[in-house]
Amino acid sequence: MGEVREEKKNKSWLLVVWKICNFCMSLFFALASYVQINDPDAGFWMAGYAVPAALCAFTAFNPSATETLLWRRVADLHVMVSTAVVAMLGWTLYRERVTRIFQQEEGREFSGLLLALVWLLLSRHSGRAPVGVLRVATAVSITVFPFVSWIYYHIHKELRSSWPSHCNTAI
Repeated sequence: MGEVREEKKNKSWLLVVWKICNFCMSLFFALASYVQINDPDAGFWMAGYAVPAALCAFTAFNPSATETLLWRRVADLHVMVSTAVVAMLGWTLYRERVTRIFQQEEGREFSGLLLALVWLLLSRHSGRAPVGVLRVATAVSITVFPFVSWIYYHIHKELRSSWPSHCNTAI
């Protein structure tokens, strides 16, 4: 009986961490959507980040939302479009032999959209059963990365010196 209680305690702890990660990623994607406001093709990129922001928010407040038909269809559509755009941007970066990905606008777009794509795939079917240690550990790792990167580039202004002006003025 003590083992069952301990197992439920571990599962509830993992669920809390999972919800926090989804809330943080929702915040990150919402901020990513906001900073696109100065971009020449803002509408496309704002939608590209706003959709995962909303899906993450739903998952943060109700993890079983990933099992609803609407969540799955919106996520599937976003994953499909994102996969195509990531493939095109990835091919462009490869063809141009770009090595410093964050120094190129296409590289930053590629990375952000790839992050959204990976997150939606990680979230897929997370409401079916209790989230496991592997999913939560992966979620924590992925959640930390964009915030640390954003802070790093914010502190080191010289890294942003070659960026176009619309990339430096939103935040």
